[in-house]
Amino acid sequence: MDARNQLLGMAAKDPRLVRVRPSGLEDVAQYRIDVDWEKAGALGVPIGSIHTTISAGFGGAYVNDFIQGGRVKRVYVQSDAPYRMLPTDLERLYVRNGAGRMTPFASFATGHWFFGSPLLERFNSFPSMNIWGEPASGKSSGEAMQAMEEIASKLPKGIGFDWTGLSYQERMARAQAGLLYTFSTLVILLCVAALYESWTIPIANMLMLPLGLFGATVATSLRGLPNDVYFQIGCLTTLGLTTKNAILIIQFARERRAQGVGLVEATLGAARTRLRPVIMTSLAFFFGVLPLALAGGAGAGAQNAIGTAVVGGMLSATFIDLFFIPLFYVLV
Repeated sequence: MDARNQLLGMAAKDPRLVRVRPSGLEDVAQYRIDVDWEKAGALGVPIGSIHTTISAGFGGAYVNDFIQGGRVKRVYVQSDAPYRMLPTDLERLYVRNGAGRMTPFASFATGHWFFGSPLLERFNSFPSMNIWGEPASGKSSGEAMQAMEEIASKLPKGIGFDWTGLSYQERMARAQAGLLYTFSTLVILLCVAALYESWTIPIANMLMLPLGLFGATVATSLRGLPNDVYFQIGCLTTLGLTTKNAILIIQFARERRAQGVGLVEATLGAARTRLRPVIMTSLAFFFGVLPLALAGGAGAGAQNAIGTAVVGGMLSATFIDLFFIPLFYVLV
């Protein structure tokens, strides 16, 4: 509990976090009953009888039904209120042993006060406390999670932390982002290599990928959007669209080269000839995703993130790549 309060105090001062709060109940005074099971066994008192007696006396227990006025009603047994108010009232309880004799509860049990949680919370078998919170305005959930990890690292030894729910899913998605980008790039390389039947020319296509990501990053930053999973989806889409423009030009340049035209002349001719298809396909996709970038209302956050990344990536992949695609193709 002290570590939790220390964490909440540091979180309240961190500008990256807001509304950090515990989910649970404060520790309260509790009375614990310690049963000497060896002594109870020596007295012939069954364990079940001990539990039944104390639960019925202080909490109540269902014992039978009776009929009154044609209706079946339940019978509950419980100690009268004046006799179940204090810990000393435990001394009034008697438990029937195996021989049928009544044994005083105090003869095999003692009690003591302590502080503890009224709700036993566990996470992966460990006693735990659930903490909720939100990122501050202008901060991403990833920044808020990083702040919480920094704060948790300052807690006393023996206190650990773990993520659950949406935060756990976000952390897992972030761990897979590098693998997804690598796999996507590999798939693009293999597809382009199969198209060109070459391992060198696809390098020119791969050099276009950072230009598309550059536009997506700049557009997202200008709008103040965070680097979240939706931004990463937009970046993955931009990777494929960036390669598309290079394919339109390079494929036509290779066909002209096969006809005996010089390298530079064939490349410049392909860039001029394929300018209109590149502009048409790029603008078609640009205006197709523009409503996502400008959307409002419920669910607009995810749409804005994906739309902004793709719009920015398409702009840079169209107007910057038109100059760099011929250059990189000639160099490669």
